Amino acid sequence: MKKKHIVTGVTIFLIIKVILIISVIYLAITIVTLKNDLNNNLQQTKDDLQKQILDNKAQTHEQIQELSNNLLATKSDISTQLNEIKAEAGSDFSAIIAGVIPGVVSVGTDIAQGSGFIISSDGYIITNAHVLSGGHYVKVLTYEADSWKSAELIGYDNTMDVAVIKISGNGHNYLNFDDSDSLVIGEKVIALGNPLGLSFSVTEGIISGLKREGSNNLPAYIQIDAPLNRGNSGGPLISKKGKVIGINNFKIQGGENIGFALESNYAVETINKIFKEQNLTVSV
Repeated sequence: MKKKHIVTGVTIFLIIKVILIISVIYLAITIVTLKNDLNNNLQQTKDDLQKQILDNKAQTHEQIQELSNNLLATKSDISTQLNEIKAEAGSDFSAIIAGVIPGVVSVGTDIAQGSGFIISSDGYIITNAHVLSGGHYVKVLTYEADSWKSAELIGYDNTMDVAVIKISGNGHNYLNFDDSDSLVIGEKVIALGNPLGLSFSVTEGIISGLKREGSNNLPAYIQIDAPLNRGNSGGPLISKKGKVIGINNFKIQGGENIGFALESNYAVETINKIFKEQNLTVSV
């Protein structure tokens, strides 16, 4: 009987020991699991924070870049507005003329002489078709050159009285066109050209009328009171922004200071048409 009690006690002891061992193992597993979960949560939190920092950094960089771009744009707008205000307030086009006149040229043939202006760095030039009419060759005198250059006739449109010629070389000073639909009567303008052999002359005036009809019966002309004389044909009409708004074309004989320039939008359309007819990929 005593032996039986001893066996029972040993059995209970072993059972308790097994239970304790299992409990310890379970507790250890639980601790390891909790530790792993905690590490995972800490890593996830760290990753989230790092991502948020990177996102904030990228967003801040974008905002700074946008602000920088806005400042540059504002600076450019202010510069343009200051030039316009200067031109409007003091009628002083000197700064604008200094930037524009290097793109103006004299255009000559064996029987006539007129004006023109460069529209691309590789030497494409615009003039009036009637300046070249009947000529056997065409030559160009640029503002910075001391001698005439031979020019190549690219194409022309008699209806709009526009011709495209080209001189060799690259890096030429050139002029940009502006939207003639935005013009208003009374706006100040300058006409550049070579009247009566007086190279690179400038006259000032205002827009007296818009959508005037020419000999082609098209309402495509700007009426100006800036004096135009023989030799001005083909030269640029410049706005207070320093851009081409027209091509000086003709004046009314016997009238005083009544000149006309082909609107820039019609000019651009005609020029691109000539380029297309000649299978050229250039455009303005």
